[in-house]
Amino acid sequence: MAPARTYRTRRRTLLGTLTALVVAFSTILAAPPAAADIPPVDGQVSSNNMTLLANIPKQGDFASTAALNSDLAFKGKYAYAGNYNGFVIYDISKPSKPTIVSQVLCPGSQNDISISGNLLFLSTDSSRSDNSCQSVAKPVTDPTAWEGIKIFDISDPANPQYVKAVETDCGSHTHTLVPGKGVDRNSVYVYVSSYLLGDTSVGADCKYPFDQITIIKVPTKNPTGAAVVAEPVLFPDGGNPGGGSTTYPTTGCHDLTVYPDKDLMAGACMGDGALFDVSNPAKPKLIDVVRDTVNFAFWHSASFNNKANKIVFTDELGGGGAATCNPTIGPNRGANAIYDIVGHGKKAELKFRSYYKISRANADTENCVAHNGSLIPVKGKDIMVQAWYQGGISVWDFTNSRKPYEIGFFERGPLSDTQMITGGSWSAYYYNGYIYSNDIQKGLDVLQIRDKRTDPARWIKLKELNVQTQPNYFD
Repeated sequence: MAPARTYRTRRRTLLGTLTALVVAFSTILAAPPAAADIPPVDGQVSSNNMTLLANIPKQGDFASTAALNSDLAFKGKYAYAGNYNGFVIYDISKPSKPTIVSQVLCPGSQNDISISGNLLFLSTDSSRSDNSCQSVAKPVTDPTAWEGIKIFDISDPANPQYVKAVETDCGSHTHTLVPGKGVDRNSVYVYVSSYLLGDTSVGADCKYPFDQITIIKVPTKNPTGAAVVAEPVLFPDGGNPGGGSTTYPTTGCHDLTVYPDKDLMAGACMGDGALFDVSNPAKPKLIDVVRDTVNFAFWHSASFNNKANKIVFTDELGGGGAATCNPTIGPNRGANAIYDIVGHGKKAELKFRSYYKISRANADTENCVAHNGSLIPVKGKDIMVQAWYQGGISVWDFTNSRKPYEIGFFERGPLSDTQMITGGSWSAYYYNGYIYSNDIQKGLDVLQIRDKRTDPARWIKLKELNVQTQPNYFD
């Protein structure tokens, strides 16, 4: 979920309400951090073990403040970066000197992105006049409006080709790839997540209640045959009904992370954190669900550790558009929550262990909250790199679920000291020895961490990485 996006009605409600909650808390809790503790506008600070190697600013049609950079995916020597106006392909064969290979103009927030072989998938979560890359905005109440998944052929990274579009109910806020197995090995399933806020339908194909996902099956050798094959309701009991002052009801999922080798999926679903069995990709089954009505406002994303006996869930308090990294909000809200998976199979349960949040205070003009991250593959350890919007990038260890701690960080100062400008790292992922961050306003960052605790990961090489389709690094 991103701040200040081209919101439809259902998303404006979340940002406004959550931001109001943040403001309300700020009137009763501690004072804001001292200015001396915050880097100056456009300044940079980091731990001694982290170095910014390169930055490529946003360019051309993607250069404006409104063209927000979003998620990342990787294949071989290329990084694929989403943007609200389309996507960019970077050559990262020399990480300290990345170059732009191509930019594809194809507006439609939020352009969440993933890769499977020579196919690129792009989420459209704003109501458009049609499914083309020349579409314009259209009211969500118009029954002819389009949103969903677009598919591109990237066999030539310098010249991507638009192949197919699949319309989905309520659009595609995020999506997750599930590789087919056995007789389905030449297919990939696309789990499409979107959601409603409140109890109001916003169109003929987006009606309350909406606690389902859409599953698209894509024949990888014939992507034009992609089609919806299922629309399962993930929470048959309706999920979290909400009703409190902090936690939102479950009317859809924000993000799903699958671990194909374990046939497991972690769901961050608004008011619920959940564990699923995906041994049958077309029929995910709920194993366990947890709620946190005290400290979690919006369950945003999830990551397994490599052994798949822990899950890190994030809370996107404030919708990503508020300053929540400060003493006013405190250490347990807008944070990560670490859960152990206790037991196996249908009897597995999620057990809360601790919260983790960056300790560096941010300015009132900086949107900061827990966001997208990935494992840094070190055998026997559980280490993540994570984006915190304008809170920067944090590398942290949760090997001991009850005592997580930070290893290193990189952070820029606020974009402005007088107004809130949406910015910072949307996604920070570790890929083949380096950290890549898609900064909403500053462009692509390439960083390196040199630390004895993370150095073993430099020897792990992948051919492809979609963080929401989590690889098994060691088994």
